[in-house]
Amino acid sequence: MYKRTHTCGELKRENIGDTIYLNGWVNTVRLHGQVVFVDLRDRYGKTQIVFNADSFSGDFEAVKKLSMEDVLSIKGQVQSRAESAINPKMETGEIEIVVGEYIMLNEASPLPFVISDRENAEENLRLKYRYLELRMEELQRNMLIRHETYQATRSYLSGEKFVEIETPMLMKSTPEGARDYLVPSRIHHGKFYALPQSPQIYKQILMISGYDRYFQIVKCFRDEDLRADRQPEFTQIDMELSFIDEEDIFSIIEGLTKHIFSQVRGIELLEPFERLTWAVAMETYGSDKPDLRYGLELKDVKEFTDASDFNAFKSAKRVKAIVVEGGAKYSRKNIDQFTDYVKKYKAKGLAWMKGEDGVLIGGISKFFSDELHQSIRSSLNVKDGDIIFMIGDKESVTLNALGQLRIEIAKKESLAKTDEYRPVWITEFPMFEYDEEANRYIAMHHPFTAPRNEDISMLDTDPSHTLSRGYDLTMNGYEIAGGSIRIHDQKIQEKVFSLLGLSREEAIEKFGFLVEALTYGAPPHGGIALGFDRLVMLLAGTENIRDVIAFPKTTSATSLMDESPNNVSIVQLDELGIKIKDIEK
Repeated sequence: MYKRTHTCGELKRENIGDTIYLNGWVNTVRLHGQVVFVDLRDRYGKTQIVFNADSFSGDFEAVKKLSMEDVLSIKGQVQSRAESAINPKMETGEIEIVVGEYIMLNEASPLPFVISDRENAEENLRLKYRYLELRMEELQRNMLIRHETYQATRSYLSGEKFVEIETPMLMKSTPEGARDYLVPSRIHHGKFYALPQSPQIYKQILMISGYDRYFQIVKCFRDEDLRADRQPEFTQIDMELSFIDEEDIFSIIEGLTKHIFSQVRGIELLEPFERLTWAVAMETYGSDKPDLRYGLELKDVKEFTDASDFNAFKSAKRVKAIVVEGGAKYSRKNIDQFTDYVKKYKAKGLAWMKGEDGVLIGGISKFFSDELHQSIRSSLNVKDGDIIFMIGDKESVTLNALGQLRIEIAKKESLAKTDEYRPVWITEFPMFEYDEEANRYIAMHHPFTAPRNEDISMLDTDPSHTLSRGYDLTMNGYEIAGGSIRIHDQKIQEKVFSLLGLSREEAIEKFGFLVEALTYGAPPHGGIALGFDRLVMLLAGTENIRDVIAFPKTTSATSLMDESPNNVSIVQLDELGIKIKDIEK
């Protein structure tokens, strides 16, 4: 192998006449009689190299047999391309290398798919040969964005006096949240570690230990049902601060997010970031992670449906509507598809009316008087050519189903600008959700989230309406960060545990070291964790989190490349005192 003097992305016109050495992969081969053109590629770019039978001293017949992804080491001279052959799309498009000598470092086998086009192979095949897919320009760009995001994060937080501290990967299994991934102990038979769903307890302990600004870029693990923007193992930018309130958190995170977007993508986010309470976000957008790049706001129309002859909505707790500009173009087939879509979110159906000639027509319009037609058009600003979609049901179904329809229509109509980024804080989440199956409250965020100061007394009188000091940062329909001001008072923490169905004994058993630590001078503190993978996903402009993780799992939590999870030997199981039990499914 020749020691390379340059990469495949840096040679320019000023290098003409230089003798250079390049190493890389064959990207393309073009045969032109006694001349062979090859684009040689590495992660820095591509350079055209030329084998000319008249000047090449080696085996020219072997050159003709070069194939894609062969690994070459070449020696040659830089020359200018003919004016007609200049390629403005390549950084090195003004020059080419006339090859004097080359070494075949590795001859590639026939490829399972074409490296230059991700669309020519199914994702499962690409994941099986992930090491090949990672050679693609799009994936290499994504990995570089990820790398730059790491660096931007560390430089910013270090400048803000944060201390980077690692927390354990093997910890005690705790309740709440998703299922833990369990790790059996060989030394302590019958006992298990858990992989952390987040370093929540440890970072609170660090605050009690006096480290007032902690951060960590950390792996977390959750055994949960997956989707395109989730993975069983994922990365967080984890933070915790002492002697602060929400405004301090917002300031730090807005500064960090702006720094990352500016450094990595050259995008300047507007400040301050917008804010919505959880209640307003749900009422207006049907989501606690609303995409603000387009309108389609949910409107309350219960007063109109109650005044109509449409009885199906009379008993509905809530009736909400969205108005789609130009939506009158939708055929009955389109509307039926939307109806089937909202049924996936437990809506019983989808009512509609279209604006035409100053009135409302079609759908349920016949149940409304002319006066109601005019009132609805005026109140909702319905124009001719628009369509109104309505859902009536209990509150949670109405808001969620119509909010999901809002997103679906926005995708169909391409309403969101791909180069626009709209961060928004969601605040004042409810402290608790009521789990009817378990017949108890569960924490909306986690059991260490503090209630608003003015709501503390409601923990005794009306916990279902208690609001928390939790907050999420969302952007373009994705939650990219979540956190809260924590409970630092032992008595309030014990009260919250009791509302979650944990007795004092159970709380001590599950969280004993934190419960005890709170009695030894815990400072007021709070924190947040940014979903690193989702953040990089937004920066890279993709909607699939697997595109920004080097070696991701599938939606069934498997790795097709290394075939994990997989069986282990009986010897290994015996050492752990584990026997596999057949479970009928």
